[in-house]
Amino acid sequence: MLRVKKLDIFILKSFCLLFMGTFFICLFIFMMQFLWKYVDEMVGKGLEMEILAQFFFYSALTLVPLSLPLAVLLAALITFGNFGERFELLAMKAAGISLLKIMRPLIIFISFICCVSFFFQNVIGPKAQTKLWTLLISMREKSPEVDIPEGAFYDEIKGYNLYVKHKDRKTGMLYDVLIYNFEKGFENAQIIKADSGRLEMTADKQHIYLHLYSGEQFENLKEQNMNQRNVPYRRETFREKHAIIAFNSDFNMADEGIMSSQSNSKNMRTLQADIDSMTLRTDSIGRKYYKDAMDGPYRLLSSRLTKADTLKLEKANVALYDVDSLYNASTLSQKQKIISTALNRTESAGSDWSFKSFNILQTEASLRRHMTAWHEKLTLSLACLIFFFIGAPLGGIIRKGGLGMPVVVSILIFIVYYIINNTGYKMARDGKWIVWMGMWTSTAILAPLGAFLTYKSNKDSVVLNADAYINWLKKVAGIRSVRHIFRKEVIIDDPDYDRLPADLQSLSVDCRAYMEQHKLKRAPNYFKLWMQADHKDDMASLNARLEALVDEMSNTKSVQLLSVLNNYPILSTSAHERPFKQYWLNVVCGVLLPVGLFFYIRIWLFRLRLYKDLEKIIETNGNVVAIIDNMRNNK
Repeated sequence: MLRVKKLDIFILKSFCLLFMGTFFICLFIFMMQFLWKYVDEMVGKGLEMEILAQFFFYSALTLVPLSLPLAVLLAALITFGNFGERFELLAMKAAGISLLKIMRPLIIFISFICCVSFFFQNVIGPKAQTKLWTLLISMREKSPEVDIPEGAFYDEIKGYNLYVKHKDRKTGMLYDVLIYNFEKGFENAQIIKADSGRLEMTADKQHIYLHLYSGEQFENLKEQNMNQRNVPYRRETFREKHAIIAFNSDFNMADEGIMSSQSNSKNMRTLQADIDSMTLRTDSIGRKYYKDAMDGPYRLLSSRLTKADTLKLEKANVALYDVDSLYNASTLSQKQKIISTALNRTESAGSDWSFKSFNILQTEASLRRHMTAWHEKLTLSLACLIFFFIGAPLGGIIRKGGLGMPVVVSILIFIVYYIINNTGYKMARDGKWIVWMGMWTSTAILAPLGAFLTYKSNKDSVVLNADAYINWLKKVAGIRSVRHIFRKEVIIDDPDYDRLPADLQSLSVDCRAYMEQHKLKRAPNYFKLWMQADHKDDMASLNARLEALVDEMSNTKSVQLLSVLNNYPILSTSAHERPFKQYWLNVVCGVLLPVGLFFYIRIWLFRLRLYKDLEKIIETNGNVVAIIDNMRNNK
């Protein structure tokens, strides 16, 4: 019991140290992405360090739930990759501890991380989102600091355009200044040209104090319009001129109430209450609109007509009346009145139903956003546990530690998760999928993957062994390896050269008998191929005898014999026979003609190749017997 506790502490310590590092790395990456997205809201506005610190603090809080799953995945991959690379995982399994028992303390820890993620999303997240987006809106509304560039017009001051040819950074003096004042309109601009000048911000940061030296001012004496050819204007020359321009550059925090209707600023209880109220409101509005649509065309008539007349009106058919003749019999003014009335009623009805449709669509869109936010708090928390069950088995299978392969694999898995999750979220948000289906799509796909990898890793499967898949593809495609037999440095048992010639000749006889018995050069009978019930292992027996002889002769010291041994082909023992061992599967394959023809041609080609291989074995056996006889004679 004590040994297990120490092992649990060792595993937790190894994982937690890596988890802390990967978490802060992931959080930093997501913060940089978030900062890059909203960098335009902060640059050039002279924001104080306190405002920037609040921005980074609240953005970090909102990004914690998104960073946790990736950090868990990366830490699990590195931890179990290190265990596999240092053979610690092998030692644990050799001691009789299964992978699930090794993962048990971490499963408990990751479950705690899931609770922390849910706490951040449900308690801290809404408050942080409210503060963050209020801060962002306030930063957007803040005017930028006056920083006039050289050789370009500056239009950040409302109603003004400023041009400066040269600027002295040390003294703050501006040279060759040109100012356009558009407060009275573009066509009645006031123009000021000065040799030099200087700008200062007032203490309350509400105005700009403008000092101009040695210049001229041009201004129209009356407003100009398009029909006027000559407009009187005033020209003023000055040596020094001072002006005050209204420019509010102070930072004003917006009211947090503007975020009260947003789904990301609410916890699950508030979201559920709002979902219920919006669902009830949508249903009631829909029933009201339906009632208006059904009762609207008859409301005015039913108030004036009797019940019998109303029934007659409902049973009336426009096709029974010659409407065109009634319209043609009307006067011109009556026709105009009829068309105008019909057009007004149509436009009014269209506007009314467009407004009602917009109202319903907005309510449904808000309802779907609240529902997606409710589900997201659960799916994002559960993603930590799912990523652990993906990362830990993968680390044990890959057996590569460090920041190389684990980082690549974790990024690929997270990209797949992000694409699936984002697709499902957008489908649910836009109403194309059911909300719960879209939000749980990523979980439904990745959870079976985690269970599959955990099962395979617990069984020490070669699910991610590239050589296994390459060998399987070679087997399917009929690609064989080539023998590479080299001289051994140490030989324990020498080949029995007295017995080998007889064994080789016996093998040649059996190979020739197999060729004649199965008639490998001929095309097989299609019906007998699929209907024959027995499954012979004669070729497996021949191949076993061949491999045993080659293995024995590979202990020779003769270089000539070793080179001839490399001529033996590697046989495929079952490729020339039926593809399945089950009789009924072969029958079904034969009945399905396209599939049966494919396998029939494949079997025929493998039979021809086997015929050539057996001929090659017989030929090589003769060469080996000749070399052995020569070696025996030289002794």
